[in-house]
Amino acid sequence: MSVQLLGLHRPGTTWLHRLSAGTKLLGLVVASLVVVVVRGPLPAVAFLAVAACLLVWSGARLRMTLHAMRWLLLTAAVLGAWTVWQNGVPRAVEAVADLLALILLATTLTVTTPVDEVMDAVARGLGPTRRLGVDPEQVALAFSLMLRAIPTTIMLAEETRDAAVARGLERSPRARLIPFVIRVVAGARDTGDALHARGIGED
Repeated sequence: MSVQLLGLHRPGTTWLHRLSAGTKLLGLVVASLVVVVVRGPLPAVAFLAVAACLLVWSGARLRMTLHAMRWLLLTAAVLGAWTVWQNGVPRAVEAVADLLALILLATTLTVTTPVDEVMDAVARGLGPTRRLGVDPEQVALAFSLMLRAIPTTIMLAEETRDAAVARGLERSPRARLIPFVIRVVAGARDTGDALHARGIGED
């Protein structure tokens, strides 16, 4: 679906596809730290350009990706306007470029890596924490559910909005918010019931 920004894997033969999920996860963590730590508008724009190139290289459908990112782009625009007002143009450029770079890097990971491989990599990486009482498989499952829940939640929001518009209630917050919350909660309960039926999460 066009609303799926995260969790949309596209098979391919690029170098990014051939890298292991663990390597890409580690690379994402390191790259994210670099983006956050390095200050200044010029480095931020450079990071954004590199992230955009990686996304194009991954084979992602740019039209679909931009469509799915439209609300994020709107949020980035609002953030940029607020930062210009508070801290000036250079700081706003840095903040918006850093945010978009992080989003594009995460999208590149999910485009080039199946969710199951990401789960396995997370579980392996957290293996040493088992001695501390952490269940790596449970953490990996939670990570997977988060990735799957984001596009689903966006889809529900768009469907609820379309239904409100069809009834001529596009200006009614109640017509949008109440059905949306009910559907999200119902979906969460169904997921919880399915996990419980499989004995997942029980002591």
